[in-house]
Formats: sequence, C-alpha cells, structure tokens
Amino acid sequence: MEKTLDVIIIGAGSAGLAALREVRKRTANFLLINDGDYGTTCALVGCMPSKALIEAANAYHRRHTFEAFGIRGGSGLAIDVPAVLRRVRTLRDAFVAGTLRATDGLGERNLACRARLLGPDTVAAGGREYRARRIVIASGSRPVVPDAWRAFGDRILTTDTLFERQALPRRMAVIGLGAIGVEMAQALSRLGVEVAGFGSNPHLAGLSDEAVDHTLADLLRQEFAVHTETTAELSEAADGIAVRWGERRLVVDGVVAAMGRRPNIDGIGIEALGVELDARGMPPVNPNTLQVGDLPVFLAGDANGRVALLHEAADEGHIAGINATAAEPRCFRRRTPLAIVFSDPNVAVVGRRCADLDANAAVIGQADFARQGRARTAQRNKGLMRLYADRASGRLLGGEMCAPAAEHMVHVLALAIDRELRVHELLRLPFYHPVIEEGMRSALRELAAQLPGGTESDLAACGGFQVEALD
Repeated sequence: MEKTLDVIIIGAGSAGLAALREVRKRTANFLLINDGDYGTTCALVGCMPSKALIEAANAYHRRHTFEAFGIRGGSGLAIDVPAVLRRVRTLRDAFVAGTLRATDGLGERNLACRARLLGPDTVAAGGREYRARRIVIASGSRPVVPDAWRAFGDRILTTDTLFERQALPRRMAVIGLGAIGVEMAQALSRLGVEVAGFGSNPHLAGLSDEAVDHTLADLLRQEFAVHTETTAELSEAADGIAVRWGERRLVVDGVVAAMGRRPNIDGIGIEALGVELDARGMPPVNPNTLQVGDLPVFLAGDANGRVALLHEAADEGHIAGINATAAEPRCFRRRTPLAIVFSDPNVAVVGRRCADLDANAAVIGQADFARQGRARTAQRNKGLMRLYADRASGRLLGGEMCAPAAEHMVHVLALAIDRELRVHELLRLPFYHPVIEEGMRSALRELAAQLPGGTESDLAACGGFQVEALD
C-alpha cells in the first residue's frame, strides 16, 4: 500500500465518468477502477443502440400510413434486418468512442480490473491494496436473467446481447413489459418478428394511471400479443423454447429477458463497510448527498438501485464527485422525476404519479389524441394524456401519458412542475397553431375548469373554439 489517495472511483459508466469529471477539477490524486467494458451502459447496450433499432423499426412501420397519404407501393417494401443491425452497431461504436475519450491520458490512474472493498477507506484491485480518503462506488448494473434460463444459451437475449445479433429469430417472446420490454417488443414486431410480450405487472411501461395504461395496452395489442399479470415459464421444445403461462403454451425461437437490471453491488465487498444492509443487500444511501450512512463512501448511478436512467446517473456522479472532494457533503435538490419510454406513441411520466396522488386533493384533466388536429394530419392521432393538479392551489403536480411527441411535451411539463406553476399560468403561455402541444392545452383547460379561475380579462381564461381544426 502506497500513499493515501484522495478519491477512488469504482466504475467508469455514466455515473463514474461524471464523478471523474468533478474529481479531476479538484485533485490529481485519484484512481479509477473499472471491471469489464468501458463505454457506459447507455452507449454500449442501452439508450443509444436501442433508439437506433427503434428508429429503423418505426421508419419501416410508416409504410402502413402511405395509402392514407396517397403514396402507393408501400406493400412492396422490404427490410434488410442484418443491415439494420449493422447500422445499430456502427452508430453504437461511434457513441462508445465518444465516452472512451473521457479516460484518455489517465495512465496508471486507470485500472482495468475488479475492485473489492476491504473497508470504508481501502480497496483491493489488481493484486494490490489502495487506501483513499473517499470512495465513489459507481459499478453500474446488469440485466436480470433467472439462473434456470441460462441453460438455453444464446437463445436468451438481453439488451446486452441483442444488438450483437447478425439476424433476428422469426418468433420471439419478450418477458418483462416495463420500459425496456415495451420498447423492444414493439420494435422487434415492427421489424417483422412474431412477438408475444409477457409481464407480471398489471401495468405497462411504468404507468400507474389506469386510463393511460388501458389506452397503451389497446394500441400495443394492435401490433403484437400482450399478456399482463402473468408468470411465464420456459422449457425446451422440439422446435424452440416453450413459453407457458397458465394453461396456455407458445413456442418461440428466442426470448428477450427484459425484467429490469440488478445493481452490480454483490461481490464488491459492500459488507466490509460495516453498515446494515436491507433485504436487497443494499446499504442506506442519502439521495441528496449519495453518502452511505455517515461513511466517506458514496454510491451513485445504477449501482444504488434508485432510478436506472442516464440523466439521473450523470447527476448522481456529479453529486458524488463533488462530495468526495469536499470538506463536508453537500445536499443537492434533485430534479423533477421524469421518465420516457420511446414506444409509439411515446409513454411519459413526469412529477407526481397517479398512484401517489391524494384523490381528495387533486384534480385530473385529460386529452384524447384520436381527433387532435395536427396529429391527424400526420397519421399519428392516437393516445391519451392525463395531467394532475392540486385542487387548492391550482399548481401542476404531474402527469402520465401515451401520446405522440410526449418525449417533447413532457419537458415543458417538467419545467412547469419545477417552477411550481399553476395551471392558469401555463395557459397564459402561447400555443402555436397547429401543433401537437394543443392537445396538452386541452388537458390543461380541462384542469382549469375544475380550479378557481383568474379574472375575466386574463388570457388564461380564453376557451377553445370547439372546432377540431382550430383547437
């Protein structure tokens, strides 16, 4: 053991690299230890390659709208799936190259090996022991795959392996219908795979609003089989993998395990910290400081099991990196909760979820996009938005939706929630015509009708034309 380091960072994913950026501003006396591939979950196997696959699937799926636009010949189009997958990997590699530059020039301060905690100030790595004043654990996560399924070999896919395929199986089951499962099931179906989706949860894609969930389920069932509140069991079949649920059985060629990701915390020596672990084996972590108990240790990103989203991981790396180099940990105010699923239509949840509302203290406004003007011109007219406001103050609390362009509208709503805007204040903002956001305004107007109003001269009180082409 040599001199004491200021900081050791375990993991070079999104959270670890964000922590590294902050640590490097304040000290050169640090060590980064990474086990496995460099490049971040997002760039390697998550956000970016999945969106490349989804965009190809959606582009091909658009052929079904061509007749409505007066474009003939769409039925004769074909898709080259191997070419699609090659493009996914090409883009993926470019995104990964960008993240790798973050560790250029570190030299001996960058170790590619497994780390193990020996205590709150000591780490074993590469056959040596290193002591540090502060430790940042950002070891990431891995897909959940039941041990029994490993017997099926490469017929069990996750997003860690799916994009490496040269071609896709003809028949696939997607087990787990959260954000990743819904995205992958729809994309694979649109690429020509016969897909069946299975979820143990009654709701899809992280939704808790029954009305939005039912709308999404109805839309997805138009494209592939959706089975919720089911436990799927796998067994060998002569011509593939048999999927059983209840009394029913389906044979597929491959299975996508999309049951979430597990923090890479086991085997890292977390028990050596001497703090009480919960039932999941996780230590207590302050979400505003990322500090583990009162120790000089910080747990950030997917590794803490809080929210497996890149922007949250980057924020947590930022917090952990600053606090690992500060005299005393600082509390940071976290951002408005925001989650987006890149299905068609987009699914989004912002601020307070429906399940977390006090039914007596909240009001709900909604907009059905089936007849929304701009959406109809684009053949994107489907989905439902539900927004929630505080009955007493009129302040916007949150929303859940499956709607066209939800990935964009939800950012406006997040800003409004962060600034604690009231519904009437939002309605004072301009809504250009014709835009998808006019649907959001319809939901806000429905909220406003249930809230104490402004003055007669307030433009927030302007009602709709009650004409589809104008509202």
